[in-house]
This record gives sequence, C-alpha cells and structure tokens, in this order.
Amino acid sequence: MKELNVAVIGMGYIGLPTSLALANGNNRVIGFDIDSSKINSLNNGQVTFEEKGLPELFESAKNNGIIFTSNITDIKKCNVFVISVPTPYDKDNKRIDPIYVVSAFKSIYKVCDDNSIVVIESTISPGTIDRFIRPLLTKDKVIHLVHCPERIIPGNMIYELKHNSRTIGCDNTRIGDEIKALYSSFCEGEITITSIKVAEMTKVVENTFRDINIAYANELVKICEKAGIDVYEVIRISNMHPRVNILQPGPGVGGHCISVDPWFLVGDFPMEANLIKQARLINDSMPSYVLHRVSEIAKKHSINRDRIGIYGLTYKENVDDTRESPSLQMIEHQENTCSSPFLSFDPMLKKKIVPNQVLDFDSFLEQVDMVIVMQNHNHLLLEKNKLIGKVVFDTKNCLPSAENVYKY
Repeated sequence: MKELNVAVIGMGYIGLPTSLALANGNNRVIGFDIDSSKINSLNNGQVTFEEKGLPELFESAKNNGIIFTSNITDIKKCNVFVISVPTPYDKDNKRIDPIYVVSAFKSIYKVCDDNSIVVIESTISPGTIDRFIRPLLTKDKVIHLVHCPERIIPGNMIYELKHNSRTIGCDNTRIGDEIKALYSSFCEGEITITSIKVAEMTKVVENTFRDINIAYANELVKICEKAGIDVYEVIRISNMHPRVNILQPGPGVGGHCISVDPWFLVGDFPMEANLIKQARLINDSMPSYVLHRVSEIAKKHSINRDRIGIYGLTYKENVDDTRESPSLQMIEHQENTCSSPFLSFDPMLKKKIVPNQVLDFDSFLEQVDMVIVMQNHNHLLLEKNKLIGKVVFDTKNCLPSAENVYKY
C-alpha cells in the first residue's frame, strides 16, 4: 500500500482533533485553514478552543511533525485530503448549504495530483456528493471520493475519536480499504465500509434519532406542566420499564449536529419527513417556552426583567462551543421582540459575545435577583451555594430542590 500523506482542510472543532489524531497515528499530516490567525495560534503552540485532552494531543502531534499552514500550495504533495468544514443549512428551505465543502473541494482540486483521495468528514445530506461534488470532476485527473462522517461530541472528543465506530462510504473497496487502514492508525472502534449514499444517510439518521427522542421529552414537559405533574418523576418511573429510555428534557437543542442535521432530511424530503419536522419544531420552540416560564416566575416574585440573568451561553456543559446554543436563540428572540437581552454569564467564555454579558460570576450575581440556569457547567455545581437567596429557574435539573428553585 502506498504511503499516505494527509492534508486536513479546516482546523475547527472536528478538523483540528482529527489532524492531531492522524499525526499521532504516525501519519504525515498537514493541517490547513484559510484563517491565518488560527494557523498562527497553532504554530505558536496554542490550541484554538478548550477540550479535555486536546493540549496533550496537540503537544504529541507537534513532536510527530504535524505542520499547520494557510498556504494552499503547501498541501500539493499530499495524496489524501480530508475536508472538515462547516455545513450550514438554508433556514428558508431547510436544505444543506454546501458552500464551504464545495469551496474546499475546488481548492484541493486545483493542486492535487491524479489518483488523489478526497475524504469528506463534514456532515452532509444524502446525495450531496452526487449533486455538488461529482459534477466538479473533469477528465483531466482521477479523484477518488470518500465520505467518512465525523462522530465525536465536544467535551469528549479525544476519547470518542479513539473509541467510536466509523463509517467509510466509497465507490470501490480498494480505496475504502486504504482509508480504513489510515483511520485505523488512531481509531480502535469498528470501521464499516459501505456506499457513499449510505454513509451520508447514516450520519444524518443518527442525529435525527436523538433529536426525535429529545423532542418527546420536551413535549412531555409541556404536557406535564398543563397537568400539574412533575415531569422528572414521570420520566424516572417510566424508565424503570426495561424497554423504555426517555431522555431528559432541556431548554432546547444546540450544537452543529442534532439541531441542524435533521433539517437536511426535512429540506430534501418535505413530504416524507413529517415526524422529523415536528420534532425539530418542538425543540426549536423550547427557548421561547423558557421565556414564557421565566415571565410567570418573575411575575410571581415581582422581579423586574432587568434583574434577570442567564447562566450558560454554550450549547453543552463544560465546553466553549456556542453553535446553535438555546441561550443565544433565546437572546435573539428577545432582540427580535425589541426587548433588551437579559444579563448573562458563562464561565467557559472569556470574551463577550452578546450584549449584557458579564465576565465575572460574583458581579453577575450582584446584578440579578433571578437566575435562569441554561447550562450545567461543573462551575455551577461548585458555586451553587452562591445562588442561595436568588430565585432560580433550573432548566437542566442540575440543582438540588429548594425553596425558590423552579424546575420543569
């Protein structure tokens, strides 16, 4: 088997740890990003986001010779190109917007040699490669297309890179075997080879499954409120049944996967994806539902809205990732209704990203009488005693029950 020199395109939440894992698997790796400031940070020894185990993986990869660059010509000598760029969706028609994947592929195509392999790790809708990538191929050179969707989650990326199973979609098994051998250099999970379309579909289906289950829990919240029943008690007892596993409700669904990928199916299959669409609508409605509950609780305690604060702006606990965060959705809703956003604080964020954000926890608490817990960071569990005396709406069910602590 020929030696594989790998270029990973996109040094974001997925591309960076993937490039580091490949380098630590004794592969020759170049990490590329058009953002020169990001590349400068990496070349200066600084990882660009917080993640457990990432600094250690980064140091090890540097010792193994990984290169970071924003110069596209530096990747010319590579023969495997891994595309790991964002895949947003059009909020009007719900279909994938492949602009970043297409742009990355075009850049690669200009510099790569004949018989190169292009692996798309970005999550894409079924048929994306056929619709948007294959038409870009010419007879000048043979390019082997592969889809190997990422399967990791912020907060546990390094472990999951190593242990989660992977899917390789390809046009022929010889290329599939080469990429399987490459990923086996760091992945101990089962690696399955299939067609490109099946690989595209399975990743979207995995995230859609979770979205539907979360929507069920969130709909139970609304039903139980109407019925005057403790939803957490209902879920706890129901889950004692051996074939029932209801997930926990929350203030909405964030992140770039579960909150986005199901829309790909809705956009491409609008007549068929009825349950999927309804689940998305339920989960997207939760930030507004939280505002409704906050208004009721604040009125009960005669709390002015300028004395209400949000704890947690990230979409997930103990990470600094704010993509599609329910808190940001809630703040956007306030801005759209001409209301000034609540005060907010998040211990994972060192810079202000929204109006009325406070960077010091004690200062935040001094300015509020009511706290909306939108995220269950470890920081909050350590500092929970500081909430004594405040009215708290705990949307994550992470705090002990107490007077003036409201839950769903």
